[in-house]
Amino acid sequence: MRIGFGYDVHRLKMGRRLVLCGVEIPCEFGLDGHSDADVAIHALMDAMLGALALGDIGAHFPDSDERWRNADSAELLKHIYALVCGQGYSLGNTDITIVLQSPRIAPYVEDMRRKLSDVLSVDVACISVKATTEEKLGFTGDGSGVASYAAVLLVT
Repeated sequence: MRIGFGYDVHRLKMGRRLVLCGVEIPCEFGLDGHSDADVAIHALMDAMLGALALGDIGAHFPDSDERWRNADSAELLKHIYALVCGQGYSLGNTDITIVLQSPRIAPYVEDMRRKLSDVLSVDVACISVKATTEEKLGFTGDGSGVASYAAVLLVT
């Protein structure tokens, strides 16, 4: 077994799509970034890569490379998971926490779990997604950005 932990953060920007765990959330703002800026999938990819000491997503998908501009992070996750499987591992489970003040994402959590389950071809029971606020403290609390944490267990 290998355990990995990932973290990512993106600034909020008016006029961008808000995509979390591959699911678009209706909102007037989204996350700013080179790709679709799906902070939760980015944290998940970093956790997987970290578990196997394969670097981080910046090494695999540098923001200096135009191929990744506006990339669908779910597609990038497929690539990272293929690397994981190529090393003889598969996902045992993941626990993802998304930190944002608004919008409320509870109505979308089951869609997020199903989306990640489909992308990774694993049982939805292996995927935990939850959200929290920081009670209006810090950059997530004042609405400047969104953060996400992910832990993974990879098994042979």
